[in-house]
Amino acid sequence: MGVFMGEPRGTHVPVLLERCLELLDPALRLPGSVHVDFTLGLGGHAEAVLERYPDVVLVGLDRDTEALAHARHRLIRFGDRAHLVHAVYDELPRVLGELGIPSIHSGLFDLGVSSLQLDEADRGFAYSQDAPLDMRMDQSRGVTAEEVVNSYEPGDLVRVLRQYGEEKFAPRIVQSIVRERAKGRITSTARLAELVKDAIPAAARRTGGNPAKRTFQALRIEVNAELEALEGAVPAALDVLAPRGRLVVMSYQSLEDRIVKRALAARARSTGPIDLPVELPGSGPSLKLLTRSSELPSEAEVAANPRAASVKLRAVERIDEQEQAQKFSKAFGADRERPRSEGKTFGADRERPRREGRASGADRERSGTEGKAPGAGRERSRSAGHPRTGMPE
Repeated sequence: MGVFMGEPRGTHVPVLLERCLELLDPALRLPGSVHVDFTLGLGGHAEAVLERYPDVVLVGLDRDTEALAHARHRLIRFGDRAHLVHAVYDELPRVLGELGIPSIHSGLFDLGVSSLQLDEADRGFAYSQDAPLDMRMDQSRGVTAEEVVNSYEPGDLVRVLRQYGEEKFAPRIVQSIVRERAKGRITSTARLAELVKDAIPAAARRTGGNPAKRTFQALRIEVNAELEALEGAVPAALDVLAPRGRLVVMSYQSLEDRIVKRALAARARSTGPIDLPVELPGSGPSLKLLTRSSELPSEAEVAANPRAASVKLRAVERIDEQEQAQKFSKAFGADRERPRSEGKTFGADRERPRREGRASGADRERSGTEGKAPGAGRERSRSAGHPRTGMPE
């Protein structure tokens, strides 16, 4: 579970802290509120929640044992209000089952790489510092970036760089890697960054930041299976979110944000017929979007915390389905019953015009025998209207 090793390594300033708390506030005030920090890191967001909401119980997840050890030390003063678990965020159902917690009221995802992982060169995430090619968020298991770079087939490497790094020069970079690893194993971040830089045309290197950025992102995502975990984690979180519960997700690159957007949008849409005045029970959306699209950081936020520059925030609230059903009953159910009772009365009323119509027909026959002109009778019939409906014939 990790051992505390003194002061935390890395500089940790929680991203969009006040905005996250503002969005989560109504859910954190619910009776018996349980808050899940899916990406605990060094515990900055979690600490603020526990401090400001003294009745909230925290479940903190992180796959990084070093980060978890630091967070445990930081949050120890909150005692049994904080349950910190070594787990990936898509393992939430198992974690809640073991803790005996059936549902949650508030949740926060702060995706991407943590401050600890970025700041410490020996973790192998940074292309600007020389270190072993590791990139594992959980150093207790899994393959390293070194294994991926040196053992993947060229075609698989191209796929990884294109799919997870959106790198248009993927074939050129992979050719450079394959040539280099034929001479000897590639083991350092600095050497890999140099190979990537040399493979990219000079004109393309002048813009877009460090040319190795996309390659390192792709390898990190592959090593940690980040997108696969995210695709399972967001629906799992929504499944256990209590009515009026809220979820905030912060992503830092388009691939993450796309997955989050799809998962939230799917549950914020109605599945019922579009021509009904109200939602049928069970067909309405289960989520209300709290942000119109993705929220970006303010200039002041970025100035105070440069790592917030690329963040995109999305937030939702779980709709209370019982409350929605009651609204349906009031708005539609009662109105639907009224036509039935009125229909019976209308049916009875409809019989009377039929009898009157027969009498009127007899009168017309008598009128004909009295020698009135048929044409004149027809004119009167048109002007008087149909005996049952009152509409012109």
